[in-house]
Amino acid sequence: MKNNNLTSFRDHLDAEYGKIGTKSRTEYEEGFEAFKLGVLLQELRTKEGLTQEELANRCGTTKSYISRIENNASDIRLSTIMRIFRDGFGKQIKLSVS
Repeated sequence: MKNNNLTSFRDHLDAEYGKIGTKSRTEYEEGFEAFKLGVLLQELRTKEGLTQEELANRCGTTKSYISRIENNASDIRLSTIMRIFRDGFGKQIKLSVS
């Protein structure tokens, strides 16, 4: 049985947030990137067996700041993110532009 109501994820995003390049789509995309960064940080911290406070102490920030990042905070400074991954985990961030 064929379901003609199925759409691609891209079509769903176009319908829900507008086409790529529109203000609402750009805001969605930026928010999603922040969400992914928070998930990545939380997964790595958990894998390393660290609490938010332990990670914060390693990289010179606060537990609440780590929590804000993990819970999708916006306007996080790139230098701070780099310091958290470098000093907190001994890892480097690689950025790409697409």
